[in-house]
Amino acid sequence: MTDALDFTPDFAAAHAYFRSHPKYTPSPLRQIKGPGGCTVLAKDETDRMGLGAFKALGAPYAVARILDDKWRAQSGTSDLNTPQAQTFIASQTFVCASAGNHGIGVASGARDAGAKARIHLAETVPESFADRLRALGATVVRSGPVYEDSVAAATKDAETSGDILLADGTWPGYTEIPKWVMEGYCVIAEELRAEFQISGAWPTHVYLQAGVGGLAAAMAHMIRLNWAVQPELVVVEPQAATCLQDSHRAGQPTQATGPESNMGRLDCKDPSIVAWAVLERCDVRYAVLTEEEGAAAARQVTALGIPTTPSGAAGYGAILHENAALLESAAYRPLVIISETAS
Repeated sequence: MTDALDFTPDFAAAHAYFRSHPKYTPSPLRQIKGPGGCTVLAKDETDRMGLGAFKALGAPYAVARILDDKWRAQSGTSDLNTPQAQTFIASQTFVCASAGNHGIGVASGARDAGAKARIHLAETVPESFADRLRALGATVVRSGPVYEDSVAAATKDAETSGDILLADGTWPGYTEIPKWVMEGYCVIAEELRAEFQISGAWPTHVYLQAGVGGLAAAMAHMIRLNWAVQPELVVVEPQAATCLQDSHRAGQPTQATGPESNMGRLDCKDPSIVAWAVLERCDVRYAVLTEEEGAAAARQVTALGIPTTPSGAAGYGAILHENAALLESAAYRPLVIISETAS
């Protein structure tokens, strides 16, 4: 199990892949007003590669890696541009469950490569997300009342059909493909590191929202690996889905219990076991947001010029509830990731 939980991403390969991608540009780092007179650095992922969320960096990269590996194993070559390779790719279908953005990443990555996608959505996922998936060419399947039901359905689907399961969570026996998804997320941390290396204005605190934990863990790993100035790391979860904090307290991956959260992309009751293991070694602390606090954070960030959701604004929400002494400190320089657009 130790090797399965290891996360040593080839972030340079991920960065090189995206730099060669026609839709890639680094997302902007903005400055927005925070509480107590502080300035908040906001990594704005709301237009990432035209998909409106950071997950444009995860699943599309994993799709490319999977297809390259499968074609290399079948043909002995890595040239995906031949007619034979294109026929092979067209025969491949990716299956996943999604609370929204991961499915869009899978659908977009599959479409761009010439493959197919089938996405399982719980009843709690808005129909607007289903429509976006269909517009990307994916087949949408409604599977169960909550996210965990859609995960089980997608897993069973892949086992039955023989198609490729591309999840962003990890569990015993399924860890390697989601690590490639996380490897794509490492690009965000590298973009930030390069910018701070030039400016010298490193953040003192980084707030990382978490569902199953893939983004938070990828960011935490990269920050601890190669940022010249080390910040405090704060992982932010909905009060209704504190699976990572519960796992930290229990010393092992632990399922959370709670009602449905309006922070829908963070409303995950089962942690990624790889993400949990990474966060355990990265010296993080945890913050929790109520439903009202998440909604208020989204309204404030949107009013400041970055339209987003309670999930996208969760890091900013945690800042709103920091202690007054920290907020008023001249040294305080917080960084958040606005992870998705409001539309």
